[in-house]
Amino acid sequence: MPDIISQIKPSIVAVGTFQKTRNPQYIFKGTGFIAGNGKQVITNSHLIPSKLDHENREVLAVFSGEGKRFKVLPAVLIKRDKVHDLALLEIQSSLPALNLGTDRKLVDGSDIAITGFPLGMVLGLYPVTHKGIIAASVPLVIPPAQQKNLTTDMIRALRNPFRVYQLDITAYPGNSGSPVYDLGSGQVVAVINSGYVKGKKETALSTPSGITYAIPVKFVKQLLAQ
Repeated sequence: MPDIISQIKPSIVAVGTFQKTRNPQYIFKGTGFIAGNGKQVITNSHLIPSKLDHENREVLAVFSGEGKRFKVLPAVLIKRDKVHDLALLEIQSSLPALNLGTDRKLVDGSDIAITGFPLGMVLGLYPVTHKGIIAASVPLVIPPAQQKNLTTDMIRALRNPFRVYQLDITAYPGNSGSPVYDLGSGQVVAVINSGYVKGKKETALSTPSGITYAIPVKFVKQLLAQ
């Protein structure tokens, strides 16, 4: 496991915005990871701000490195998949890319891990790894009591239902966009989505439940292929 984690960490980035004249200059939104040609970043769509303060030169950015010394890499939103809450960003620099797993559904009990930034950048840029298992593959379902609170994206997801992984692992908002990877191969099998999916399946919970949901990697591959 230590060898796998050491291979994963250089590909983990923070996602947010940068504005030189702002205090703080950096606003952290969540986690992302490098894929494809090394200049492509996968993250959650809900982490991308709806608008930027272009007048004051606010830019979408990813942050690469560890500790308080990290690089700010301006990013461009290339495309997004709001139904599956995925976004593809592009940076100019090239970083080590993670390998994506197959579309094959993982069996319950499969060993997995996630690496991301659950505490944001409060303590500096330190990627944190948590180990867990695939608990189930479940359909995206909205509890009847919550149907009056449906958003447009939720309705769209219901019209095109898909299955997500339920993980026996605790993830926090800063983990959104983190890769879920197989502990044997290090290949990415899913993307953590603690905000978007919990908004559907655990709306009533105000504290972490130890149950986390993740979007299967096949939807990442579809986004990259578009």
